[in-house]
Amino acid sequence: MERWSIELAKEYFKFSAAHFLIFPDGSSERLHGHNYRVRVEIEASLTRHGLVLDFKMVKPVIRELLDSLDEHWLVPGKHPTLTCTHRADGVTEVRYRGLYYAAPTGDVIVLPINNTSSENLAQWTARELEARLAQRFEDLDVRRLRVAVEETSGQSGVYTFEADG
Repeated sequence: MERWSIELAKEYFKFSAAHFLIFPDGSSERLHGHNYRVRVEIEASLTRHGLVLDFKMVKPVIRELLDSLDEHWLVPGKHPTLTCTHRADGVTEVRYRGLYYAAPTGDVIVLPINNTSSENLAQWTARELEARLAQRFEDLDVRRLRVAVEETSGQSGVYTFEADG
């Protein structure tokens, strides 16, 4: 069986964001930030032109996605006990156990994940990227998509999606 893919790990595939992890025992980290770096591998059918996808066409799609996260506070919207309330005055309140945070709503992104781990960020990024690729490249037949989100050098969460069949 033959398989083709492209790998992208550009210096500018990065975003800066604040977050805190919630651990299995219920404790949490302090609110802090990372300069995340992202690597992407796209496996798909080879076109009659000998390409999986033109690098020049896919790089802006990835960059646009990462730009949407840049300089925001990432909050897990599906955590069972963390609450997030967007107030009418443009402030978002986040409460977890005895902790209380308030930030301008425009600075906060509530993601449909249960924790802001690198693994969950990789999964969310991969699913978003898959949707954007399908929208922009309707002939693209993605067979496998792998996204790694590195929070510090040498430390990444990785998510791989494989299409059925």
